[in-house]
This record gives sequence, C-alpha cells and structure tokens, in this order.
Amino acid sequence: MTDSPSAAPHRLAVLISGSGTNLQAILDAIAAGNLHARVPVVLSNKAEAGGLQRARQAGIATEILDHRDFDSREAFDQAMIDKLEPYEPQTLVLAGFMRILSPVFVRHFAGRLINIHPSLLPKYRGLHTHARALEAGDREHGCSIHFVTEELDGGPLIAQARVEIVANDNPDSLSNRVQIREHQLYPLVLQWRAEQRLSLDEQGVKLDGKPLPEQGYQVP
Repeated sequence: MTDSPSAAPHRLAVLISGSGTNLQAILDAIAAGNLHARVPVVLSNKAEAGGLQRARQAGIATEILDHRDFDSREAFDQAMIDKLEPYEPQTLVLAGFMRILSPVFVRHFAGRLINIHPSLLPKYRGLHTHARALEAGDREHGCSIHFVTEELDGGPLIAQARVEIVANDNPDSLSNRVQIREHQLYPLVLQWRAEQRLSLDEQGVKLDGKPLPEQGYQVP
C-alpha cells in the first residue's frame, strides 16, 4: 500500500548527538521531493550538537535534554518520550545519537525506531567500526539500517549498502565513502516507511508485505 500524493507527509522525529549530516541528507531528500515526510522535531542530548543549527535553519523545532542531568538512563529516556510524544512521530530516526537506549524507550516506540550503523552488521557493533574493518583486513565495508531492539546494534536488518576497501584506505577515507552511502540509504528506507511499505512484526522485517532476508535489502 502506498500513500497518494495528497496524503499527509510521514512524521519523523530525528535524534542526534553530533553534526547531523544524516539529518541534512533527510532534509535534502524532502526538499527534492524524494521523501514524502516532514521533521517536526530534532532532539539532541548535547546542546552544542551541530545538527541543531541545521534544524533551526530549516525551521524545525529542537529539544535538548542533557543526559547528565538525570539520575538514571531510564529517567532520561522517559524524559525523551515525554518531549517527543506531543509531536506524534510515526518513525523515530536515530542519526548519530550516541546513547544506548533503555528498554523503557525501545519498548515505547517498538516498530517505529530505526537506526543507521557504519558497518555491515552483524560485524562491528559499537564504535570504531572503520578502524576495526581495516585491522581485520576486510575487502568491503559499509552501512546498515535496522529496527532498534534492546540488543545493541542487534535489531532486525532493513537494508545495507557496501563500499570496497581499497589500498591505502585509512579510517577517515573509509568513513567518508561510507557516509556517502549512508546519505543515500537513509532517505530510501524512510521513503518506504512514508509509503507504508516497511514494517516490523513477529515474523520480522517486511517490505511490501514480504519478509526481507536476514541481511536486509542489499543496495547495489
């Protein structure tokens, strides 16, 4: 089932901790007409996050919650829920949000919470993925988008895009090429959400009502 052109744009809440390059890719895709969505709110746990300025320049409401102001991870996550719910998000987009989410948050937004990770999961969960791929002598690297569950970087895969590792690559050069693929992949997957084509249920991730393979949709 797809939305008609006149249907209301899909509402995305974007969570960031840094410069917000994936946020910018999403906003650019919306502006170009390639993503039928709108971003009513951008939330960050860091007041100095560069992505907040991108949001303000686009006229998007921003919310800042410093996790250091809370006694527990669960209290912080409940405060995020309280900030986000008034915006009625249909999909929550983790775009460089550098916090491990508690079950309180994950369960509240189950099936609506999506993350992008700079590796070909299940390889290299966590940090320093580019350096780890190089140290392992891998021939390829890339990025993965997945639904978020209580397992760190372990939720069901939606899609992956790959890059070749070339001679003389270093973590920075590899990161730059992976980021290009991230900026292509996230708007594509979010458009599937906007068109009501992508879902998660007890049988796993489904696109157009059909289960995706374990490694998700493989983008050429």
